[in-house]
Order: sequence, then C-alpha cells, then structure tokens
Amino acid sequence: MTVTHQVRVHRSEENLAREDQLAYAIAEVAADPVAVDPAVVDMIINRVIDNASVAAASLTRGPVTAARAQALDHPVSRGGHGSTVFGEPNDTLTSPEWAAWANGVAVRELDYHDTFLAAEYSHPGDNIPPILAVAQHVGSDGAALVRGLATGYEIQIDLVRAISLHKHKIDHVAHLGPSAAAGIGTLLGLDADTIYQAVSQALHTTTATRQSRKGEISTWKAHAPAFAGKMAVEAVDRAMRGQTSPSPIYEGEDGVIAWMLDGPSASYDVPLPAAGEPKRAILDSYTKEHSAEYQAQAWIDLARKLHREASFDPADVSSIVLHTSHHTHYVIGSGANDPQKYDPAASRETLDHSIPYIFAVALQDGGWHHVDSYLPERAARPDTVELWHKITTAEDAEWTRRYHSEDPDEKAFGGRVEITLHDGTVLTDEIAVADAHPLGARPFARENYIAKFRLLAEPVLAPEEIERFLGLAERLPELTAAEVQQLNIVAAAGVLASVPSPKGLF
Repeated sequence: MTVTHQVRVHRSEENLAREDQLAYAIAEVAADPVAVDPAVVDMIINRVIDNASVAAASLTRGPVTAARAQALDHPVSRGGHGSTVFGEPNDTLTSPEWAAWANGVAVRELDYHDTFLAAEYSHPGDNIPPILAVAQHVGSDGAALVRGLATGYEIQIDLVRAISLHKHKIDHVAHLGPSAAAGIGTLLGLDADTIYQAVSQALHTTTATRQSRKGEISTWKAHAPAFAGKMAVEAVDRAMRGQTSPSPIYEGEDGVIAWMLDGPSASYDVPLPAAGEPKRAILDSYTKEHSAEYQAQAWIDLARKLHREASFDPADVSSIVLHTSHHTHYVIGSGANDPQKYDPAASRETLDHSIPYIFAVALQDGGWHHVDSYLPERAARPDTVELWHKITTAEDAEWTRRYHSEDPDEKAFGGRVEITLHDGTVLTDEIAVADAHPLGARPFARENYIAKFRLLAEPVLAPEEIERFLGLAERLPELTAAEVQQLNIVAAAGVLASVPSPKGLF
C-alpha cells in the first residue's frame, strides 16, 4: 500500500531526524529489493526502445554532436569498463558520467520521448541514460538494470505527482537528479544511508531556473536533463566515498522548499511505495507519437482530424482559440507572453514550445514530422505565418481541473478548439488525450514502439544494427553483463563523419 510522506519546512532547532526526511524516504524505496512486476518489465523494454528511437533521430544534430565530442574527449576512468556513447562503436568508451551526458542530450534533443504530467511535468525516460551508463561501467546484468530503471521512474513520477516546480520558475529536472541518483543506488545495491546522501546532493546540484524553457529557448533545453543525469552519477560516486550532503535538503529552513518552492509554511504529500510494494509508476506514464512538447500531442491529433474531416479551408479562418489548461496556455500558448512563439525566425526549441505554431502547421499539413515541420522555410511560409498569428489560447477552468485530476478517466491534456471563419461560421471540436495515450484512440503498444524505432533509425543505422539492438532490448531482463555493455546504437558508416565535431576546451 502506498505511503504518503508528509513534507514541510522545519526550523534548524527542530533537528529533523534523517529517517523523517523525504530524501531518506526516497532512499529507503531505492534500497528495497522488491521484485519488478512483469508489466513494468515490459514497459521498461518499451521505453528503452523509445529512447533509442529518438536518440537515433538526433545523432547528427548540433547539440548532440557537441555533447558527444565532449564525452569522447574524456577517457574511461580507472575503475570500471567504461560506457558506450550513442552512435559510436561499442568499443568506443568513456566514463559513465560523460556517457550519461552525451546520451542524455541525444535522448532529449527532439523532445520526442515519454512524459508524465501532474503537479509538475517530466520526461522520466531521462533516467535511462545515467542508469544505463553506470550499469555498463560496473558490469551489471539486465535484471539489475531493470530494477534500477524501475526505481528511477518511480521516484521521478512520485515527486512529479506532488511537488510543483514550474509554479516557482524552477526547471523540472530538479526532480530528475534525485530520481536518477536513487535508480543508480538500486542498480548498485547500495544501502539507504548512502543513497540518501546521493539523493540530497543530486537535488542540491540540479536545481535551476525555468529560463531554459522561456523566451528564445536555447540548445540548453536538451542539455538540462543530461546535466542532471551527469550530476546524479557524480553524486553517487561521492556518496560511495563517504562524502555527505546538505541536510535536510527539502525540509531545511534554508532548503529547497523554504526558498525555492512554496515557502516556510508549505507542505506536500508525496506518495511513495511502502516497503515490499512493487514500483509501478512507469505504467502511469505515456510516450509521444509526435516530436513536440507533450501538451501539443493531442492538439496535433485534433488538427490532423480537422484537416481530414472538416469542410473549411485554413485560408478562410478569421480566428482560432484553443481553450485549454492553465499549463498549456501559460507555458506553450499565448499566455506565456513570449513574442518568440509567433516569430517565423524562432529556434526549433522555441517552435517546439509554441502551440499556435504547431496547430497551424498540423492543420495545414494534416500531420507532423520531426524534421520537416520545424524547417526554417516551413516556419516562414507566408500562409502559415498568416494562420499562425490568428491562433491564441485561453485558459478554461474545466480543462485545468481535468489536467490536474487524479482520476485517469478524467485526466486530460487537450482542450476545445473554436474556429471562426470569415463568413461568421463558428466550428468547434475537442480532444482530451492524444491518440497514442493509454486512453487514446490508438494507444501505443510494443509494435508501435518498434515501428517508431525503425522509422527514426532507418536513416542513420544499418538494417543489421537495427535488428541487433531490438534483439537485445526485447530480452532486457535476461541480458548478461557483456550484453548490457552492447546495449547501444551504432551509426552506419559515414553518418557521424558527415557532421562537424566541434572543438572546445577539452
């Protein structure tokens, strides 16, 4: 039975016991050797495939190339086998923290992998690169890797259920540092005291502002979760060496809650598995069919439905209003008050977080493409710019309520569209969840994950490499340590040589 951990700020003189701190409760969950449910194992396999898909699609992009070059400029540390880097041959290794960095950027670059939204939002698949990197480095087998990944997903999702970061303009990767540290702790079989120190330090070093997702969004958007994963690896290393961390990191009077979140009078109820309870949170998460911010998924599906079924021409539109949740309106909608969200010269990262742009393109094209839909010439097309600037968002209290609902049958990430034509005709339609959502029109299953991998990998991986990786991934819990070290995607000959490898300090 799930245990609710009540979290509040404590004055220093209260001397909050370690065992009563949220970081220690997280550590106890991580140290619990409970078996992994078969359904969870199956979903972990799906998400390992999903991560590889989006990493393959991003191998030649600038941020990924730069992060990979940084990683390869660092040799394998003296203790361990080293870890693979996405795209590189399996015998090209670096230290685990740098593999976590490079692979984390590759996974996040296209904003195309799994998601969980509640009080906060997250991409829990960001846990996979750091946990996998450590597994390869220390020689863990597939069963241990699965246990570590189950913990990483569990802790991040549980934190996301209860603690809002974006409300205080803190980036959501502040929940990722602790979850990745906890997952690595499970992988390594560390005791709760050691994991506690690692979790505390990972939180302390990965708390940053949300300007990374505001205004002219930069390439750091992809690097932020990779940095959190890298910090988690380093935090575990330091904790294993007996080094301690700021405490209590959440509850202290100068801690995260008091000064970065809801303040000295705040309290949160964080749900965590009880001792002996399986870690099943991954089953509440969902992946993306489209390469766009998750709040855009359902809107893309609605736009392509309108494109296919509606009797109007986008050129006849006078205005479009997307009635939606608070989060969608203020983060990726017109409520953000970011002029860049309407700028044809905006970065790909910014367009990815502009629902007016995304809806305009999807309505005109009847779909979405992870490359073509973001091309500068696509964004600058005059008829697109004209339609794009007619689209606004508005917060609707009912859609906000459904966004935050704990009832899975009510929870929704879409909204209602109101289209006014030049002749005064008003058309309306709505969508609650994306087609690929577990409750959507076409929920993603194993075959969809494999199809996504084949689609995105085909331009950059040889056919035999595609089959080799899938053969390993689908046997994940049975893999030997040697096979885990081969759990990598190797680019086809000439693919990586075709892109420049930038030089920096290292």
